Amino acid sequence: MTRIPLSIAAIGTTIALLPGAALAQTTDPDRYGWGPHMMGWGGGWYGMIFGPIFMILVLALVIAVAVLLVRWLGGSSLTATPHHPPARTPLDILKERFARGEIDKEEFEERRRILGE
Repeated sequence: MTRIPLSIAAIGTTIALLPGAALAQTTDPDRYGWGPHMMGWGGGWYGMIFGPIFMILVLALVIAVAVLLVRWLGGSSLTATPHHPPARTPLDILKERFARGEIDKEEFEERRRILGE
């Protein structure tokens, strides 16, 4: 890699900045659109009200897109039916207790006969 001497780099930087320095020292206030009516707004307060309005509109749009994207990816909870396990009858509970060994066959038959009445 070749090194550029410091004096050449300083001269190049100075030459690059000269046009900017010359433009910054102009005395014509209308050259850049500055002055009593900055950037062509006419100096009225009504021009400044559009900024907050557009900011609110853009923020509302971003929030709406985010909500729609989340609903589309995850599915809306309003349209989906909640998952409820089927209701267990007393006979189902009795069969489960018998299958787990909590009650013997005689007790199972007796309680099933009582539930059947």
